[in-house]
Amino acid sequence: MATTTLRTYTFIDALQPQLASFMGKTAKGFLPVPGQASLFVEIAPGIAINRVTDVALKATKVAPALQVVERAYGLLEVHDFDQGEVRQAGEAILGQLGLSENDRYKPRVLTNQIIRAIEPYQAQIINRNSQGMMVLPGQSLFILETEPAGYVAFAANEAEKAARVFLVSVTPYGAFGRLYLSGSEAEVDAAAAAATAAIESIPGKPFDKFVDK
Repeated sequence: MATTTLRTYTFIDALQPQLASFMGKTAKGFLPVPGQASLFVEIAPGIAINRVTDVALKATKVAPALQVVERAYGLLEVHDFDQGEVRQAGEAILGQLGLSENDRYKPRVLTNQIIRAIEPYQAQIINRNSQGMMVLPGQSLFILETEPAGYVAFAANEAEKAARVFLVSVTPYGAFGRLYLSGSEAEVDAAAAAATAAIESIPGKPFDKFVDK
């Protein structure tokens, strides 16, 4: 597995209620609850995520909520109330891959925008395609897009810690991660700042040093 690229490797100390609930509604695995620690690992090529899951489950008692196998990228999320178990799962994964946490990509923000006083028709369109909270007309809407995708879950969790906002949608897999949050103008501003700071705080290697296999 020497050619495996570590796109995302991010530890969440305590899943916030809305993110845990959103995962519980949309994931197909063993569903998390608020307060559990969580680890998101994204690699390329995608098919190799099956081995990553096997290693994590055999080494620890963590439970997986997400295993997404795409042509290019694979994503795994595991969680447990014991942070040590989740960290140990991460170490087992890194050992299997022959990589360290320092080999992960440093994430970058591709889109960071706030739509203020959202119009009713646009709110309806967004709500039709969301599995999270509803956007209400007149609210502000924060949209974040990250690369790699997996880091957007960490951004969502930190935003929820920082402000009273509503989690509309989070997509932590694929070519890009996407997050939609709504709420009052002041709360959305605070959430946006927290989410952006969370992404910028993660160290790693820049994209121009990697070629995904």
